[in-house]
Amino acid sequence: MEYKEPEENLTGQLDEEDAIAELQVEESGSSGTKAIAAPAAVALGLATAACGGGSGAGTGGGTGTGGGPTAPTFLTPDTDQQAARFALRAGLSVSPSDIAEMRSDGYEPWLDREISQAIELTAEQFLSGLGFEEVTDDQFFFRSDPADYMIWNQLLTGGNSVRKRAALALSEFFVVSVNNITFWPSTSIGAYWDILKAGAFGNFREVLEEVTLNAAMGVFLNTLGNRKADPATGRVPDENFGREVMQLFSIGLFELELDGTVRTDSAGDPIETYTNDDVTGIAKVFTGYDYNFSGDIQILSPPSLPNAQIPEARLLRNPMTADPALRPPIGEDTHSLEEKSFLGATIPAGTGATESLRIALDTLFDHPNVAPFFGKQMIQRLVTSNPSPAYVRRVAEVFNNNGSGTRGDLRAVFKAILLDDEALSDASLNDPTFGKLREPMLRFAQWGRTVGVESETGAWLMQNLSERSNRLGQSPLRSPSVFNFFRPGYTPANSQAAENNLLAPEFQLVNETTAASYLNFMERTIDGLGGWMFDVKATYEQELLIAHDTAALLDRLDLLLTAGQLSDFARSTISSALDATSVAETDSRDAKLNQIHRAVMLVMASNDYLIQK
Repeated sequence: MEYKEPEENLTGQLDEEDAIAELQVEESGSSGTKAIAAPAAVALGLATAACGGGSGAGTGGGTGTGGGPTAPTFLTPDTDQQAARFALRAGLSVSPSDIAEMRSDGYEPWLDREISQAIELTAEQFLSGLGFEEVTDDQFFFRSDPADYMIWNQLLTGGNSVRKRAALALSEFFVVSVNNITFWPSTSIGAYWDILKAGAFGNFREVLEEVTLNAAMGVFLNTLGNRKADPATGRVPDENFGREVMQLFSIGLFELELDGTVRTDSAGDPIETYTNDDVTGIAKVFTGYDYNFSGDIQILSPPSLPNAQIPEARLLRNPMTADPALRPPIGEDTHSLEEKSFLGATIPAGTGATESLRIALDTLFDHPNVAPFFGKQMIQRLVTSNPSPAYVRRVAEVFNNNGSGTRGDLRAVFKAILLDDEALSDASLNDPTFGKLREPMLRFAQWGRTVGVESETGAWLMQNLSERSNRLGQSPLRSPSVFNFFRPGYTPANSQAAENNLLAPEFQLVNETTAASYLNFMERTIDGLGGWMFDVKATYEQELLIAHDTAALLDRLDLLLTAGQLSDFARSTISSALDATSVAETDSRDAKLNQIHRAVMLVMASNDYLIQK
C-alpha cells in the first residue's frame, strides 16, 4: 500500500459566479423544488437561498401562488455516491436504506432523524449486562479490557451511528485515556463515554462542565484529590487540568480570528491566549474535588486486598464534588478560598467551589477563541484536514449563535459542519488539498458495520488494538496522551503536504511499520482469523448473494466503503484480480467467502479508500 501526499495543485476553490452557475435545481412534482448538490464557496447563504430559508442546507418555506406556505425544500443528493459520501462523514457507515432515504427526503431530514434517535444502549447498561458492576471483590477493579468490549460494541453495532460518530470526535477533543486510569478503569471510561454520547448534540458549556467533574478526567489530569495551597508544607494546587482545560479543551495557545487564522502582534508574532499566571490562578478553581459518595455507595474491602478500601464501581458515575459532607476526607474543606485571577476575570477571595467553577467555565466558554478553535477541529475530524478560513468562520458563527441566540449549540454546530457547501461540493473530489486520512479505528468500525459483524459470545471480547507492529495501531478511548492520537496542526516532515503548507493530522499515525501492520491486521480480520484478538466475525450476508458477480460485488463495496470514489485504475486493477479467481453462483459458501475477502481487502487497501474525500 502506498500513502500518497497531496500533489502540488492548490487550486479548487470556486468563486461565487462558479457556484451560482453550478447550482442545480429540478422540479419534483407536488413535493416542491429540490435544490441538488450546491457547490462550495458561497457557504450557507447560497444553500439557504436555494432552499428558501433555514440554516445551512436546511428547511425553507415560502408562499405559493394561492397565498399559502409552500412545502419546505432541502438540498438533496443527486446520486447514490453523494448520499453515501455524506453518510460516511456523519456516521460510522452507510447502508442502502440510508442512501434511499436521503435521496428521497434530502440531507437534512435524514440527518435530523439520525440525531433525534433515542440512545439505545449506554456504556453503563452494557457493562451491567455483563455483570461487571455486581461483583463485591476486586475481580474487575484493575481490568481495562471490558472498556474495549464496551466501546467496540458501541462502534461496531447498533443504532445511533451519527451520535456515536460525533461522540468519538468529541473524545479526541476532550481527551481521557483508559490507559492512565488504574481503578475501575472500564466503569470510569464508560461513564465518560456516556457523557460524550449524551451530550454530543447538547450544549458545549454543559459538556465542558460534565467532563470537568467526571472522575475519569479527575484521575487523568489530577483534579481528583487536588488540594488548596498549604504554606506550611509548600504544597500548591496541581496545575495540570487548569493548563489543559485552556490549551486543549477550550481556547488553545494563540488568539484566533473567527476564521481560525492566528492573530499576530505588530512584530508578526502569535499572541498567546494565557500566561503562567493565568494557569496558577485558574488551578485554584479545581481544588477540593474528590469522589462523590452521595446515594447508597459503600466502601468495599475485598479479601484479596485486605489493606485496601475499594470504592464501588458505580461511584465513578457520580460527578466529583467539593462538598466536604459528600467526599473524603469527610468534613475537611480542601477548596482554595484565595482570590483567583485568570484571563481577565477575578473571583473574589472567599468564593466557594461551586461558584468558582461556574465563573471559570463561563469565562472559558465566553472566550472568542472557543468557536474557531473547537469548530476547526471538528471539521478536521469529520470532513477535511484543511478547511478554508471561510468554512471555519461559518461554523464558528453558528457556534456563537445557532440562529436563535444560543451559544454552543452542538447540534447546530455539527449540522453546520456536515451541511456546509464546502463539504457537499463535488468540486472537492478533484481538489488534492481536500479530505483526510481515515483513522484506523474508523476503518475497522466501518468494515464491521458494513459487512455485519457479530460477537460469538455476545460479550464483544475485544483486546486493546493499539499496538502498532501487529494490530490496528489505534484503539478508541486509548489515546497515548492528553494530546490525542495526533495533533490537529501536524504536518509530516519532508512531505508534499509540508511543501504546500498543508495539515495532515492523521498521518502522525503512519510510518513504515503501521502501514504494513494495518494490511496484515485487516487481512486476518477480514478472513475471520482474528480470534486470538477478539471474538467478532463478519457474516457477509449481503455480499454472499452477489459473490459470483464481480461487477455487482465491486459496485456494492465501492459505494458503501468509498462512496463510489474508486478511481478507474483502482477499479480495473481490483476487477482483474477478482476475475482471476472468480466463483460461480453454485460454488460453495467457503469459495464465495474467499472471493468476498479478497474484494474487501483490496478496496480497503486502496488509496481511494484510505483518503476520505
